[in-house]
Amino acid sequence: MKTRYVKTKFNNTINVPKIITVHYYEFDEQFNFEGESHDFWEIVYVDKGKISVISDNTSIILGQGEIIFHKPNEFHAVKAYCSSPNFFVISFECNSIAIKQFENFHTLLNKKLKPIIASIIAEAEKTYVIPKNDVNLRKLELKDTALIGGEQLVKTYLEQLCIMLLREISQKSETDIFPSKENLQNSLVEQVKSYIEKNPNKKITVSDVCHYVGYGKSMLCKTFKFYTGKGIASYANEKKIDYAKDLIRKGNMNFTEISDYLSFDNSQYFSRTFKRITGMTPSEFKSSLFINT
Repeated sequence: MKTRYVKTKFNNTINVPKIITVHYYEFDEQFNFEGESHDFWEIVYVDKGKISVISDNTSIILGQGEIIFHKPNEFHAVKAYCSSPNFFVISFECNSIAIKQFENFHTLLNKKLKPIIASIIAEAEKTYVIPKNDVNLRKLELKDTALIGGEQLVKTYLEQLCIMLLREISQKSETDIFPSKENLQNSLVEQVKSYIEKNPNKKITVSDVCHYVGYGKSMLCKTFKFYTGKGIASYANEKKIDYAKDLIRKGNMNFTEISDYLSFDNSQYFSRTFKRITGMTPSEFKSSLFINT
C-alpha cells in the first residue's frame, strides 16, 4: 500500500526577490549626501560614529549600532555628524505585507542581530563587485570569483534580519511591561556608552557613571565588562582617542590643546594613551594623514 504524504508549502513572511545595492562607507566629517528617493526599500546601519539622517520632513541622529529603514519613494539624505562615520547601506525590493512594519522605523540593533548585518556585507563582498565609497553605484555586478550560492545567502541573511526585527517589534509591548534581565542589562550598557560618548571632553570617573545610571559600582562594572569585554575607564579612553583623532584631522588644535580639551591629566599621558590604543603617537598619526591623502 502506498503511503500518502502531505506536502506543506512554506509561508514566506518576508520575501526579498531583488537586491539593488550594498555599500560600506567610510567618510570624513565633511560627508554630505544631499538626498534622493526611489521605489525600493533601504536600510542604513551605523557601524561607527554618528550620522544625521533626514527622512521627508524628519531629522534624527543615528549613533553606533543604530539602524533605520527608508520606505519606497521616501526622500532621505545623510551627512556626517561631529565625527568621521562608517555605515552600511543596503537597498532591496520587497512587496511582502509584513515589510510595512518598517515604515518610519529605527532602533538600536540588538547585539544578537549584528552578526547578521556582518554576514550580509561579507557575503555581498564575496559575490558582487562593490566599489568603496561609491555613492553613485546603480547596479551590482557579479564577480567572476563569486562562490556558489552567494546571491541566495545575501537574500537569506537579509530576510533573516527583517524577520528577527519583526519578532522584536511584536514582542515590544510585552517587553516594555516585563523587561527581561538581559534587556535591562543591555539597556544599562547602552546608557553608559551614550553618557561617555556625549561627554568626550569631561574627565569621567566610574562614580560619575554610576550616579548617572543609578546603579552600584560592582554590578555596573561587572555588567559592562561582560557585554563589551572592556572596563568602563578603558572604553572611555578609547572614545576620547577616537574624538582626538577627529580633532587632529580637523587641524584646528595642537596636541596640548587637544589633551586639555579632552581632560587628560597632561599631554604626556595623552600621548601615551593615544599610542597604547592606536599603536602610533599623535605626531605619527598626523603624519599618516598626509601620507594617505
